[in-house]
Amino acid sequence: MYIIKNKFAKFAQVAAIGLALAFTFSCSGDDFKYGSVKDKNGKTYKTIKIGNQTWMAENLNFDVPSNDTDVCYGNDPANCDKYGRLYNLETAMKACPNGWHLPSNDEWETLVDFVGGSKTAGKYLKSKSGWLENGNGENKYGFSALPGGYGDSEGDFGDFDGSGYWWSSTERNSDYAYLRNIYYNYELVFNPIINNIKLLSVRCVQD
Repeated sequence: MYIIKNKFAKFAQVAAIGLALAFTFSCSGDDFKYGSVKDKNGKTYKTIKIGNQTWMAENLNFDVPSNDTDVCYGNDPANCDKYGRLYNLETAMKACPNGWHLPSNDEWETLVDFVGGSKTAGKYLKSKSGWLENGNGENKYGFSALPGGYGDSEGDFGDFDGSGYWWSSTERNSDYAYLRNIYYNYELVFNPIINNIKLLSVRCVQD
């Protein structure tokens, strides 16, 4: 009888541990164990470890003081709340929290390779909702890529809900830098170059 009780007690203990772990990983509502980081204004963001890298799991929404090169899409603050701000490259380079930085093109490549390569990475990095014509992804790794569109220095905006564009810190020359972008109707992650004065989203990666 003692042996039976002892085995039951061990079983109950293991079950309790399992339930606790399940709660830890699912309490975020997305079955990921998110961390957090605060920007220079004290706003808190979710973070996620993917492979050996730790990324912000949200677009940056830090209003860099004394400049007009970070804006909300369509100049609507509600878009900043969901999609983060859009930055030119110079401002993006100094916007990340202490201990974090704008990822290089190689760091983006490490992420893309880890989640399966450029041909399918868009599907796995895109959020499960919010993309044009139901072009949503699987959000397999908790990155939650959103289609924040882009802007330019003349006040024009485009591709909202249809595409996300994120800066890298790697410059092709004095006028152009590399970025990563994802479209609603593709599973790919693209790696083109763009003029430094365009306004794009920012994801920071931990130092």
